[in-house]
Amino acid sequence: MYYVYLDTMLCPISPSKIQIQVNNKNKTVTTINYSEVNILKTAGLTDIAFDLLLPNSLYPFAIYSSGFKNAKYFLDKLERLKQSKNPFQFIIVRVKPNNKIIYNTNIRVALESYTITENAQEGFDVIVSIKLKQYKEYSVKTYKFIPVENNGNDISKIELLTNKRETTNSPAPTVQNKTYIVASGDCLWNIAKKFYGDGSLYMKIYHANADKIKNPNLIVPGQVLTIPL
Repeated sequence: MYYVYLDTMLCPISPSKIQIQVNNKNKTVTTINYSEVNILKTAGLTDIAFDLLLPNSLYPFAIYSSGFKNAKYFLDKLERLKQSKNPFQFIIVRVKPNNKIIYNTNIRVALESYTITENAQEGFDVIVSIKLKQYKEYSVKTYKFIPVENNGNDISKIELLTNKRETTNSPAPTVQNKTYIVASGDCLWNIAKKFYGDGSLYMKIYHANADKIKNPNLIVPGQVLTIPL
C-alpha cells in the first residue's frame, strides 16, 4: 500500500494509478551530410497526473488522519492550493504490509489544474483528475547603468544584479523546516531526540503538527511531520 500527500493533506484513498513523466529537452538535429545527432540537455520539468476518489461516505479502507471528512473538505483544500499560487510538496510513501517503508517520492510541485467529475456509477463520491508540474526556483538578472567620469568624459559602468524571483507574498525564511515521515515504532520523543538531541522537546514537534496530530502519544506510520528548526 502507499500514502499520497498533497502538501500536508493526506489523500483518503490512494489513487489506483499515478503517472509520473520525466520530460526530455534533448534536441535532434540534421548535419550537413544528412545524418542525425542528438544534443543532450538537462531534463525538463516532471509532469504528474492521477485520478483521486473523494468519498462522501465513510469506507473502512479509507484513511483519515484526523477523523472522517467529506469530499468538500478536500475540494476546498485543492482550491486553496490552486489559489495560493505557491508550490508545495507532493509525497508518495510506499509501505509494505509489515509497515516497513520501501522508498518515497518527494517532489516540489505546482497544481496546474484539476477536473471534478460526478458520475452516477460512483454514487455520492467525487472523482478529481489532478495535474501537477515540478517546480524549480529560478532567478532573473537585471543590469544597472552607473555614470562615471573618465578624463572629463561621462561613461557608463554596468553593474550586474541578480534578483531571486519571489514566490510568496513575504520574504523567504533564512532557515527552512525539515520534514520527517513516521516509521513503524516511532514516537515523538524519539523523533525529537533524533533531530534535537533531547527527547523532552517533543512538544515542539507536536505544536508544529497540531493540524494532523490530535494526541502526541499517537502517531501512525506514513504521516509526514514538519520538524521546526
